[in-house]
Amino acid sequence: MIESVSRRALGGSSGTYNVRASELARDRLKTLTATVFFLDDTQHTFQLEKRAKGQVLLENVFQHLELIEKDYFGLQFSENGVLPSPPNSDVMRWLDPTKPVKKQMRGQGNFYFRVKFYVSDPSKLQEEYTRYHFYLQVRKDIMVGRLVVPPSTACLLASYIIQSELGDYQIDEHGPKYISGMELMPHQTEEMEKKIAELHKLHKGQTPADAEFNFLDHAKRLEMYGVDLHKAKDSANKELHLGVTSIGLVVFQNGIKINTFSWGKIVKISFKRKQFFIQLRRELSEDYDTLLGFNVLTYRSCKNLWKSCVEHHTFFRLHSPQTARGGRRFLSLGSKFSYSGRTQLQTAEDARSSTQRLLDRTFLRSPSKRAVRQTVPVPMEKVKQQQQQQPGVLVRTPRAHHHGDNKVQSSANRQPRRAWVDTPTHASDDEGGFLDHRGTLEEPHAAFTPALTSGTSHTLAYADEEPDLAVTYDHQSSDEGLVSIVMTPDEHGRFGFNVKGGADLDMPILVSRVAPNTPADTCYPKLNEGDQVLLINGINISGLLHDQVVNLIRASRDSNSGQLILTVKPNADYEAEADRLVLEEEPAYQFVPDTPQLRPGTDALAQSMLLLADGLASGKLVAQFEKLYRKKPGLTTNIAKLPENQAKNRYRDISPYDITRVVLMGREDGDYINANYVNMEIPGSGIVNSYIATQGPLSNTVVDFWDMVLEVESTLIVMVTTLIERGRGKCHRYWPPLMESMQIGGGGENGGQGESRISITCTREEADPTGTYITRELVVRDLFEGEERDITHMQYLSWPDHGVPDNAAAFLAFVAAVRASRVGMQEPAIVHCSAGIGRTGVLILAETAMCLVEANQPVYPLDIVRQMRDQRAMMVQTPCQYRFVCSCIHHAYTEGLVMPLPQFSNSSTIA
Repeated sequence: MIESVSRRALGGSSGTYNVRASELARDRLKTLTATVFFLDDTQHTFQLEKRAKGQVLLENVFQHLELIEKDYFGLQFSENGVLPSPPNSDVMRWLDPTKPVKKQMRGQGNFYFRVKFYVSDPSKLQEEYTRYHFYLQVRKDIMVGRLVVPPSTACLLASYIIQSELGDYQIDEHGPKYISGMELMPHQTEEMEKKIAELHKLHKGQTPADAEFNFLDHAKRLEMYGVDLHKAKDSANKELHLGVTSIGLVVFQNGIKINTFSWGKIVKISFKRKQFFIQLRRELSEDYDTLLGFNVLTYRSCKNLWKSCVEHHTFFRLHSPQTARGGRRFLSLGSKFSYSGRTQLQTAEDARSSTQRLLDRTFLRSPSKRAVRQTVPVPMEKVKQQQQQQPGVLVRTPRAHHHGDNKVQSSANRQPRRAWVDTPTHASDDEGGFLDHRGTLEEPHAAFTPALTSGTSHTLAYADEEPDLAVTYDHQSSDEGLVSIVMTPDEHGRFGFNVKGGADLDMPILVSRVAPNTPADTCYPKLNEGDQVLLINGINISGLLHDQVVNLIRASRDSNSGQLILTVKPNADYEAEADRLVLEEEPAYQFVPDTPQLRPGTDALAQSMLLLADGLASGKLVAQFEKLYRKKPGLTTNIAKLPENQAKNRYRDISPYDITRVVLMGREDGDYINANYVNMEIPGSGIVNSYIATQGPLSNTVVDFWDMVLEVESTLIVMVTTLIERGRGKCHRYWPPLMESMQIGGGGENGGQGESRISITCTREEADPTGTYITRELVVRDLFEGEERDITHMQYLSWPDHGVPDNAAAFLAFVAAVRASRVGMQEPAIVHCSAGIGRTGVLILAETAMCLVEANQPVYPLDIVRQMRDQRAMMVQTPCQYRFVCSCIHHAYTEGLVMPLPQFSNSSTIA
């Protein structure tokens, strides 16, 4: 009654005001909404102040996830508001933390949480939770086709996914098609699922953290891992892709890597409109600067490529981000962009300072998506019960959030199990599937960039349209306290670590490698890569030469107690992955697995081929290769380093051993040439293949090269390179065109006074039907002595300077042709590429393996490489070369291209 009377009294003057709606409208005007999609396919909406910058959104995301090692990650958005599949750098942009979010938002304001900087080694990630997000990212990269994986590797990676999600294989729970309901890889087939199931059985005992670590450890070796691809064209308008990585810039053409420019080789990167430029460091043998230019699709894409280079170089190579010097630039027309986050080194240091947080962290994993064809799923309760019985295992649930009710111990403070191990006590390094990961998870240390020798500096300029900003960084060492480490050698007399440096090298003594499951790795406190050794058994080594330090370590091994006591300064050296490309001295204590033992009564050759196939599939083969010394300890290269001989070396860090070098006779200007004798014995056959491995001749060493050919009376020269590759000279032309002659020595090409001494005539030049190689016949005359010799010259044309041939059959055909040319030959064959170590080593390894197969002898490629490196340093230079030649050997055997023969007539025999 009162209400009705009031309304009548108010009459037409009544009204309402919606206070709540007005408040919400006001809030909407002052805020903006950003939706973030995470790697586990969950999403979360964040409310931000209207003028908030990108850093605010990033911090909200990191706080939501509670990430500690957060600087590896970022937020991406689509330039046109539509997410492409697969994501590519021409459409996707990274959220800039220094600019307002509103100005960067596209479409509905969707952002995608992604890994921005791919760590080169998962052991550098000190928290299990961070590795889990990397694991999710790599899985997503594979599923969307951004990361292409060979079928054998894909099956291995998928088996680790199964181990992480389902635990150990249980015959009573896992039926014949228990994998078919899970989406593990593109183009998944039943045949692949059977292979995955077989591999899954081998991972018994691995926790989810172990399996994910092993997954990443194999994924990091994929060629496209961590490559930020950008479309471009070269000067000839050929389509290319430029890939930005932690080690530098990589150039791809038709999906094949054709060139790599490490950050250490690049002086400056710049762009102008749609053109992108890189300036390379001048080599000692060059008197000009190399500037490479590429055309990018649009100005925005070109700038995006340049920004990616700036960010990757700063993150992976610098101690801390650099700012422009001299304050703000006046009337600058160039880009003011600079990387504003923390570097990898700073992220690692912050993670180490959060040790207690790392130990207390718990989180829950999310399962794989289900495939279209569904089978009977594994009972989740049984899987959870099985996992909870294993210490350190984190339980899976359909939710990916890390605040779970089931708290379990984090495995961030223990070292992941090795793959392929049946029991926790098995410590053999000859197990497959898992490379030793540098560093430790129990006592994390930094083995990060910049990888510069102490006392050196390097400058890289980031130039846009005005190349005015230069960034210089110097190597600095840590000021942490000293640590005393005590260890005894294993049953083989090995401590299991390498050192580099010495007074003769003007470097401190640093630990360069620590092999897993060796005394150096298992002692407490343990020895870490990057530790600086100050005292050995109480002796100050600051003024000792490298060899003297090695002798001190050996003396400890041979003493009565056998103890080695090291006083070290932890984490003194931050070594970059990029500088693994730089060839350096390797000391005595590398840990290389012994030759596998064969079961009695088996076919040794057939079983060695099975081991070879298993090693190729699991990655074990390359893991062992990477542990092998590059230079044989104790062998000197003093002659090559003499001042009068340095100009005769094509590369300053590739020198012949003194003990096996080729010595030129009767030369007034010195007996030196960069070449070594390499003799490869074929056990049980009486055969020894003789080679001279040498560098491609320089213009000033052509006479030396032909003098060597004449002195050793060789009749075969094998050339595994072209003269010029991508604009750089790889070998000086030392033979004339067809049906022409050239004279050298004295007043000839090599300069000097007097008459020419040597005449070379090309009488035949014929390419094989596929155009893979050319065979030439040369007639070489000694004009002073009147002697004449016929030389067969075989040049392989299809090997790129970086990478390996894409046609194994063509290379095997070339090896077969070389072997045919060696029939009845007693003298050494001359083999060279550019440096005389990489492709040269591959050819010698391939021919040696063919001879072993014919002799019905087992083939162990690592032993062959070791035998070659005992005679010339660094033979078979890169892991991809080693993997390629091992694949060729296995292909030749399985396809019947080479078969055991009752007699051997194609090589020289031991007298």
